[in-house]
Order: sequence, then structure tokens, then C-alpha cells
Amino acid sequence: MKDNKLYLFNTLSKSKEEFIPIKEDEVGFYSCGPTVYSYAHIGNLRSFIFADTLKRILKFNGYKVKHVMNITDVGHLTSDADEGEDKLEKGASREGKTVWELAEFYTKAFKKDLEKLNVEPPSIWSKATDHIEQQIAMIKKLEANGFTYKTSTGVYYDTSKFSDYGKLANLKIEELKAGARIEVDTEKKNPRDFLLWAFTVGKNKNHIMNWDSPWGNGFPGWHIECSSMSSHYLGERFDIHTGGMDLIPVHHTNEIAQAEGAFGHKWVNYWMHNEFLVIGNNERMAKSDGNFLTLTKLEKDGFPPMTYRYFCLNGHYRQQLQFSDEAMISSKNAYQRLKNKVKEILDNIDESKRDEQFEQEFIEEFTKAVNDDLNTPKALGLLWQALRKDDLPNYSKMTILELVDPVLGLRVLEKDEVIVPDEVLELVEARAEAKKDKDWAKADSLRDKIEKKGFVVKDNKDGSYSVEKE
Repeated sequence: MKDNKLYLFNTLSKSKEEFIPIKEDEVGFYSCGPTVYSYAHIGNLRSFIFADTLKRILKFNGYKVKHVMNITDVGHLTSDADEGEDKLEKGASREGKTVWELAEFYTKAFKKDLEKLNVEPPSIWSKATDHIEQQIAMIKKLEANGFTYKTSTGVYYDTSKFSDYGKLANLKIEELKAGARIEVDTEKKNPRDFLLWAFTVGKNKNHIMNWDSPWGNGFPGWHIECSSMSSHYLGERFDIHTGGMDLIPVHHTNEIAQAEGAFGHKWVNYWMHNEFLVIGNNERMAKSDGNFLTLTKLEKDGFPPMTYRYFCLNGHYRQQLQFSDEAMISSKNAYQRLKNKVKEILDNIDESKRDEQFEQEFIEEFTKAVNDDLNTPKALGLLWQALRKDDLPNYSKMTILELVDPVLGLRVLEKDEVIVPDEVLELVEARAEAKKDKDWAKADSLRDKIEKKGFVVKDNKDGSYSVEKE
């Protein structure tokens, strides 16, 4: 599928660029994975749906994709920098587990969430505690190249030695002040210098996870994990690195400084970041603020995981996505209508009737959409237009679905045990509007009509609802 060029927005250049891989038909691709101290929330999961969509579109374009994702199970401190407790140790204390048990439990939970969302697993899962040797090796390279210094608390990266530090986030080094950080280490030479290796001394003296190193007993910093593990599997230069917008100013900036300081050349060609999922008054969903929802909670509220994937694809990955019950209800109903339409098509196929010219035109338009920096909202719109085209034979619609579904990953060709008819969905939506207007009599009347058609509406405390077969 190489007729249309693929264009991706590169955070490094702040522009949309034609994607040109290092190897002609292969792509090296690294995604920042979770820190497994708690459940991933749906804002986190948007990042993995975005990365999965990118991978699917790369495959659609004919590329073989070597995808690596890390599991951070040590070294990520509560400030996302160098201060506070290790998130794994804090979580273990909270739940009465060992750090190893906690990491295993939440790693399994994370993988289960990905499975529910039809997110393909990476080619390689890379766990931080399994790659201490690689992390020490990269720190040794940085030391040999003059980028490190040692204090009483650990080995630091000297950001003043890296001339391009902050290029990803457009940071101005001269404007940074040490006072902007918590618990400033007075031994640090520069306010943005960061830990490569923390010693088991002071506040870290009882750190449970620790290893011997050339500099002393301790544990790796969060940033060195990704730089070393990605390079270990993908080489000293690879194609794409992804993550959420929140990783740009600290984590990804420090990753670049480490890798390019160690190797002496450009490390990653394309940096891609998804925007936040926001709630309420445009507040970012975050565990630290306590304003987050898990996928399991969404399911309990009556929203199947594919509904959330549909919701995410209906917004461009580089735009903030406003979460609300109303938006989720709309996505749920739209997805159910899509499933209903697909069932209707598959139940009425005449293989003798086909419009190959329209199929080709659709493929071209769909390819242009997804190759224009993953424009999934437009791609979904094109799909709906094709499925609603009355004079298009169902065989052609099925052919289009077989092409599109692996790219969008919506599982629309899988059969559901219970299909909620469109006429019932319309009654359900009308009842929701009646309740919103506090027209209780109308809402009750519509509930009765829904029940006469063999379905029951279950209301949840938070205002959402689910529809089930009686």
C-alpha cells in the first residue's frame, strides 16, 4: 500500500513530515509503557490506543514493525524526576505486597486492559529489572564521554555538557531555576541535571530493589531505562518513539540527552505524542490528582471497551479529548449502530454483485486519511459514508470492512451475542434526553416501550446507563 505517502507529525521538528524509514520495509518503534504500581487509567490507555493505531497504519502501508514497549518496575519516583518515593515501593506499602508481587499484579492487569481494547501486544516486552546490565553499560558510555559526575546520592547526568539539551520541548536552560524543583540536591551542578544511578543512602537507604554497580550499590533512574532498553533491541538509531505529551519536557528530553550523549549522533528520527484526555473543566486525568477512571469502572458503568476505543478514534490523537458521560453514551450508541449495520450487511451478501471501481476509490480516500498523520476521525467518516450508500452492493461493503477493520481495530466483524436494534437505541436516547429535561413521565413511557421490545435500561448512579436483553 505504497501509492500514498505517509505523513507524521514530528514533535522534534514541530511539523508534519513524510515518513521515511531507516530500512526500506522495516520500522523500529518504541512506546513508553506503564509504571506498574497501580491500574492504568483511561487517560493512560489513550496513549496505547494511539500507539496501536500508528502500528496498524504502518502495517497497512506494508511495513514490518518491530515494536518494543517497556514495563517500568523500579526507579520511577513520585515527582517524575529525582525526588520522592519510588512509586513501586509506595504502592507495595499501600497494598501490603512485595514490590515484585505488586509489579506482577499490575503488569497482568495492564495487559488485560490492552487485550480488551484490541491493542496488539508489542514484539518485545522490556521489563526494567531484567535489563540492569544494559542500563549500567549506557551509564559507563556516558561516563567515558564526559557527561556524568558523582555526588553522595548518586551518579548524575551533567546537562551543561549536552549542547542540544531541551530541543524536544524547546526548553531554555538559562531560564530554569533550581527553586522550581522539590528537595533540590545542593550537590547538583545544574537544576536540570538528573540521576542515572541512585545510591542506597539517605532517603534511599532502605530501597528494596538494588543492585551492585561500578559506582556503588543502588538502582537506576527512570530515564536511563528507556534509553538503554530501546537501543538494546532497536539499535543506536531507530525510527519512531511515542508517548503522552506529559513525557516531553522531562522524560523524553532526558532520554535524548542520554542516548545521544552515549552514541554521539541522532538517536530517534520521529517523536510522536498524543494529547491528554481531559475531564470537567479541561483538567488532565491523572492518578496523582485522584480524578481518574479505569477501564473496569467504565465496563461496570455499561460501556464496553470497544466503545472507548471508538471514542478515542473519533478524535485526532494530537487534540485534547473531552471525556464525559454524554460523550461516552454517544460513542456507545454510534458503535452499536455500526455493529448493527455490519450485521445487516453480512446477513445479506450477494457475491454476484460488486462495485470494484468504488472499492478502489474508497481505498484511495481511506489511505489518504490514515496517512495524513493518522486522521482516524476522517477515516471513520468515510467508512460510515460507504456503509450508508444505498446503491453500493453489500459484497463491496464487506470488502471495505475487511480492509478497514484491521486498521482501526474495532472488531466490527466479530459477532455479538446480543444486538441492540437501532429502533431501541433511538428510544434509549430519547429517554436520556427526557431525563435530562426532567420530563419524568415521558422517560417512564419510553422505558415501557423499550421493555415491550424485550430490552431493559439499567441506570447507574453517575448518570450513565446500560441496555440489556430481558
